Amino acid sequence: MAKLGKRTRAAREAVAGKANLTVAEAVALVKANATSKFDETIEIALNLGVDTRHADQMVRGVVGLPNGTGKTMRVAVFARGPKADEAKAAGADVIGAEDLMESIQAGNLDFDRCIATPDMMPIVGRLGKILGPRNLMPNPKVGTVTMDVKAAVEAAKGGEVQFKAEKGGVVHAGVGKASFDEAKLVENVSAFIDAVAKARPSGAKGAYMKKIVLTSTMGPGVTLDVDAAVSE
Repeated sequence: MAKLGKRTRAAREAVAGKANLTVAEAVALVKANATSKFDETIEIALNLGVDTRHADQMVRGVVGLPNGTGKTMRVAVFARGPKADEAKAAGADVIGAEDLMESIQAGNLDFDRCIATPDMMPIVGRLGKILGPRNLMPNPKVGTVTMDVKAAVEAAKGGEVQFKAEKGGVVHAGVGKASFDEAKLVENVSAFIDAVAKARPSGAKGAYMKKIVLTSTMGPGVTLDVDAAVSE
């Protein structure tokens, strides 16, 4: 077994025996142990009582974090004509149609969000096997297939986070940076948990939120008191 470094040992000792915390307690502990030389991302993972193999148990949605993510989002937009101009004015990083499709097929995926106008979906549909597994496929349910390109681009740039339950029923996302004030991180974490709670699918049976863990990029995770976190 590899020998643990001094920083790792200290971080693990700091969280040892601490579980089922409030959001504020978890944020304070995780932030205090994010001691790397770079600005670590604060990440949340929720283990849900759903089986994503069934359509009526799929969990997906979008939430605008009140204090943003701290990450610079690169946005790609499939649009033509005036809508392409609208996307450019709103700050989209990559804009195109067939040319953008060919670029993606060639392996160029230097973006974090993909938006499309409805008329572009026959083109975008050919990229399902590439964009789908990366949770980049435009979808009207989360506002990324829309004629309001300006609003979609601005929302993505402003800290909007998409979430989708993966195999095993786990939802995870970055909810800020370690450099954020504790109060802002608490607001972001609470907003994300609330959004996932509201996205409970009709087919979910029994306990919906089974476990919530908060961590930083390089730090140990801590568990939250699910009932308290949902009610906060």
